[in-house]
Amino acid sequence: MDEQQPKTANYFIAGRTFVAPPLAPGLYVVATPIGNLRDITIRALETLAAVDAVLCEDTRMSARLLDHYGIKGRRIALHEHNERAKADDIVARIAAGQTFALISDAGTPLLSDPGFPLIRALAEAGLPVFAIPGASALLSALVVAGLPTDAFAFHGFLPPKAGARANALKALADSRETLVFYESPRRLDDTLAAMTLAFGPDRPAAVALELTKRFERVHRGTLDDLAAEFADTETRGEAVIVVGGSPEAAVPDAADWNASLVEALADQPLRAAVDAITAQYGLKRKEVYDAALALKAEK
Repeated sequence: MDEQQPKTANYFIAGRTFVAPPLAPGLYVVATPIGNLRDITIRALETLAAVDAVLCEDTRMSARLLDHYGIKGRRIALHEHNERAKADDIVARIAAGQTFALISDAGTPLLSDPGFPLIRALAEAGLPVFAIPGASALLSALVVAGLPTDAFAFHGFLPPKAGARANALKALADSRETLVFYESPRRLDDTLAAMTLAFGPDRPAAVALELTKRFERVHRGTLDDLAAEFADTETRGEAVIVVGGSPEAAVPDAADWNASLVEALADQPLRAAVDAITAQYGLKRKEVYDAALALKAEK
């Protein structure tokens, strides 16, 4: 339910009042602290104070931040259960000249948080969307993990069911880039055990807990070490798991890629099928092309 409050363009820092400047119409995607309330930018505070309404993943959660800085504007709940239904109305309001800020419970919106349908609707309507950068659990964990940062991939939350989780991890086993995941404290032990099986016990990794909070800590080691450390252990707060990439790419099984090539040739032209299998398995194009010609000749 919306919370109707008097519109104000003021915010407070350490007891001092500041007036927020007016904003151009549009949606402002605002990053908020992931734990420490001081991890917010001046621009974020100005934006949250000046917009016509703040779209909150949970208005009760966001109240702690907004009230702390004396921001009294209108707050509207926008979460995974209602965002599609509300998107058209928000698009229409922005088209009419209004301003909105989008925030999640913590960190940068859309990273495993609601908001994508609204952003896509605004993009399709040609309406402005502005990024107000700031805190991110993903980046915070990545830079303290002690693992390569030149190439990384974010995979959010893994499936909660064991079978689906194992399949998702198996598909990533040969990835060369550093992998970053979010995880619930209730499933941390099971996920680390599953990663040990999928990636191997010696893969380097890190688990970041309570980032930016009083009891912030980072545990580093092999997946086997971490799985043992967190086995049957209860932790608090969302965890970020960072896993080093595969040390070397596995050689594709010839039988697998040849079977895929047969399927591709059944419904695609030869050139398209060759290109698809080459990209999928990381093979040399000539090798796949010669195999495709041989299959055609057999027919």
